[in-house]
Amino acid sequence: MPVSKIYARRLAVLASSATLTLTGLLTTAPAAQAAMPTPVSAATARTYLAALTVKAEGSTSGYSRDLFPHWITQSGTCNTRETVLKRDGVNVVTDSSCAATSGSWYSPYDGATWTLASDLDIDHMVPLAEAWRSGANTWTTAQRQAFANDLTRPQLIAVTDNVNQAKGDLDPAKWLPSVTSYRCTYTRAWVQVKYYYNLSVDSAEKSALQSVLNGC
Repeated sequence: MPVSKIYARRLAVLASSATLTLTGLLTTAPAAQAAMPTPVSAATARTYLAALTVKAEGSTSGYSRDLFPHWITQSGTCNTRETVLKRDGVNVVTDSSCAATSGSWYSPYDGATWTLASDLDIDHMVPLAEAWRSGANTWTTAQRQAFANDLTRPQLIAVTDNVNQAKGDLDPAKWLPSVTSYRCTYTRAWVQVKYYYNLSVDSAEKSALQSVLNGC
């Protein structure tokens, strides 16, 4: 990320903190909470995890994000990204093309709050490349499109853009949210998505998931 953007963000965070301190609101809960569909319980996630096929991860040979068409139109002029931004934010205002022009978004991965939609990415809980290596390489384009735009399962969530980019296509054995209190929710969602789509897990991934879920 350019140094200028990082610096600008730090200034924004400092200014926001100063404002909150002056108004006595610094200790209140975040105003905007992401409204991703609630994942299954930890007990159910453990049952689902036990049922998943464990196998070595496949390769990314032949993979392309274009094989997972997104973002598709959801309603009117709103595509999937715009729909998630409106769902996950507070006081979101959109223009005639459904682009968010103002609002507030809380990123549960890192605990940051943003007021510019451009600072948010829509994370695929189970990344597209990870899905490809876990079985989606055999799917039809229609199946991959449904997966990439799934608003029913806990598969899409608005988060800080550079945090999502740091996650990339890593599974929970290699990446988990820095906000440790969110890891239980994260792993429950991950397992639910993999179970619903009948995707496999590798042994390290399963161990990492079990470790978190056992503490939920």
